[in-house]
Amino acid sequence: MSLEDPDIEDIRLLARGDAAAASRLVLRHSDRLMAVAYRMTGTRSAAEDIVQEAFIRMMRQAADWQEGKALFSTWLHRVTVNLCYDRLRKASTRYEQAAGDDLPEQMADDPGADAVLEARERGLAVRAALDRLPERQKMAIVLCHYEELSNHEAAEAMDISIEALESLLARARRLMRKDMKLAAALADG
Repeated sequence: MSLEDPDIEDIRLLARGDAAAASRLVLRHSDRLMAVAYRMTGTRSAAEDIVQEAFIRMMRQAADWQEGKALFSTWLHRVTVNLCYDRLRKASTRYEQAAGDDLPEQMADDPGADAVLEARERGLAVRAALDRLPERQKMAIVLCHYEELSNHEAAEAMDISIEALESLLARARRLMRKDMKLAAALADG
């Protein structure tokens, strides 16, 4: 497999201890990794911890990097995803936030407050439905819909076939629709 890896020169330099190469790699990849980790964990502090650990692993394993096997960015993404899975498995509680807990009191008098509250409740419902998905389905949704990776890129990051990814996406969408319909029915009734 011959892949054109834009990170390869920095990986080679990092393997020789070049701190500037490490900084370039961190700058190049940190935003995307933070977004994935945040979407998976729901908290900024957990996402920061995960991304920091991913970069520590990058620095430890740079000398062992096997060129041409995969893009470095795909490997780093996969490390981050695995760290998220580990964090989610260990978590005893899920991301929880009651709608309106921290809304200012003055919003009660604002005519646009209803729209803001509805949008917030809808966002919380989507987040809750996403959190209830099995880990692999959740990751497929996060990678394709929030990170906007192509099916090919997402499948590669998850180390599965494109067909398996598409199956995960279809099941996840079905479960989320069902979950959100049930939540809406309970809220109305």
